[in-house]
Amino acid sequence: MQQNVTELVPLLARTPKALDALLRGLPETWTHRNEGDGSWNVFDVLGHMAHCERHDWMPRARIILEAGETVPFPPLDRTAHFRASEGKTLEELLDQFAALRAESLVGLKAINLTEAQLELKGQHPAFGVVTLGELLTTWAVHDLTHLHQISRVMAYQQRENVGPWSAYLGVLKKG
Repeated sequence: MQQNVTELVPLLARTPKALDALLRGLPETWTHRNEGDGSWNVFDVLGHMAHCERHDWMPRARIILEAGETVPFPPLDRTAHFRASEGKTLEELLDQFAALRAESLVGLKAINLTEAQLELKGQHPAFGVVTLGELLTTWAVHDLTHLHQISRVMAYQQRENVGPWSAYLGVLKKG
């Protein structure tokens, strides 16, 4: 698992740069439209990622390291980002996420995790017992999930304009 953590950090470090390169300066038609039915737009996804960065990954890692299973993780408010992002621009959210991620990675590197620490257990409010290694791997896969979601939501905005090519564009398949 130790090798796995060293492989996760480069991906975690690249996510803010990838988001910035993809999103900064785009018209709101790309970033503020969703797929319908109460789905999230790109702005919402970015707000969620910033919220998770502040309240999920490293705070939960610290709980595992300091208290193990004796202190359950506080539930993550999956709608708090709507309030936290209110009044912000997309560029402000990109900057906020990048700063929060940089701070998280400094904290993660400072811990200098051992193989034994990665097997330490915490108490997730929905899943029960989880390991620190699982939490850290989920952090990276969470990034990839939302990069995929952002691409899909953006492609959805052009679904009617691609004509017959939609048959070949998997990104247009919702879900």
